[in-house]
Amino acid sequence: MKYGELNYDHLIIFAPSVDEFGGSISVEEITRFVDEGGNLLVTGGPNLGQAVRELAIQHGFEFDEPDTMVIDHNNYDTYLDDGYHTTIVATKEQLLNAHLIIGETARLNPVLYKGVAMISHKNNLLRLEVLRGTTTSYSFNPTSPIDEYPGAIGKQVIMIGAVQARNNARAVFTGSMEMFSDAFLTAYVHKSGSEDPAARSGNMRLVTALSKWVLKENGVLRVKKVEHHLAGNREVPREYTILDEVEYAIEIEELKEGKWQPFNAKDVQLEFVRIDPFVRTTLKNNNGRFSTRFKLPDVYGVYKFLVDYRRIGYTHLYDVQQVQFLFANPLVFYAQRLKTF
Repeated sequence: MKYGELNYDHLIIFAPSVDEFGGSISVEEITRFVDEGGNLLVTGGPNLGQAVRELAIQHGFEFDEPDTMVIDHNNYDTYLDDGYHTTIVATKEQLLNAHLIIGETARLNPVLYKGVAMISHKNNLLRLEVLRGTTTSYSFNPTSPIDEYPGAIGKQVIMIGAVQARNNARAVFTGSMEMFSDAFLTAYVHKSGSEDPAARSGNMRLVTALSKWVLKENGVLRVKKVEHHLAGNREVPREYTILDEVEYAIEIEELKEGKWQPFNAKDVQLEFVRIDPFVRTTLKNNNGRFSTRFKLPDVYGVYKFLVDYRRIGYTHLYDVQQVQFLFANPLVFYAQRLKTF
């Protein structure tokens, strides 16, 4: 960071076995980088170093013990596996339902994974369990007899985890370097017990979608323009009067293929808040311009037009416009009240 600005926007760490990052780079420095809005992609592996392990813990995930791997005797690749059933075949049903993060799953072929398991810290409410194990998955040393309870079993086994922080910084952790390898990207999957013909792995589609998301090429929103005024009047008043009819509009854009385009959604809401919301309404979308019209409450004070849009995969969109409105002339006020009865 220099002069309050990050020198780099993204950090990719494909060095699972290092115990120290070296130089001025440390777990604390990388955590500070994310706190300042930087994005992070990290891979682990069976021979995991302390540096990557500590970095994952800082983001709500914990890698299993050294020399352990994800094992599944029902879901492995018969061609690529070495006999320990650690070359996992994962299907789209095991993925988080979030197309912005994992891509469109309708045509996603099974994904190959070979590596260590993670477990997620339940107290981290921002965690996203992107790829989980099946009921027959578990984590253990594949060359050792099972003489104790595995570190993770079933859907506790996390193979890909992600976090979007409150500052919209993104981090993705996976326990498999090989998931990104040429061998897995180009392989044909031969799932154990399956009579289906071999199909090209879905690794290329999945890692491309993951990379685009964590590098903020997907799922980024911004506010282009906000306006509010009396109904039928385009000028913004210094203050409003109780029971005024007002119009509100917000223009939202989404980054797609490197270009800002009108955001298409049907669930953007406006809250008109003093302490609690007096009005909550879904905005009508017209090519990225979300608008509504409503009558102000009959309680004067300082209010906020508030849009707080949170959806998995999108950056958190928050916009607030503070206004005040006054008590009307009593005769006008009571005349307006009588019209409502």
